[in-house]
Amino acid sequence: MKLSALALSLSLLAMGQAAHAAPDFAQVKDILTKNACLACHAVDKKVVGPAYEEVAAKHKGQADAAAVLTKHIKEGSSGVYGPIPMPPNVGISDADIKTVVEWLVAGAPH
Repeated sequence: MKLSALALSLSLLAMGQAAHAAPDFAQVKDILTKNACLACHAVDKKVVGPAYEEVAAKHKGQADAAAVLTKHIKEGSSGVYGPIPMPPNVGISDADIKTVVEWLVAGAPH
């Protein structure tokens, strides 16, 4: 699936998220671990990058949250949470991005 199609799918998912439960944190933690996300992020505290709870709060209620988060994960970002850029994570699968983004849109519950 192309990134734009994935982003659109995730945006539609975010709009209907209230009707769905968040992905299981154990599954999300496995994804975060295997993709080295936890080297820079933690759920509830800033490490190098922001806490996942902070990311979730920043994007709460935004219609384009899923698309924005998908883009940041896949392509990286700069200046969103300060001067330290987030590098692109080109090795993470679209399915894993979808799971992590669903979890973030749900508020990063753990």
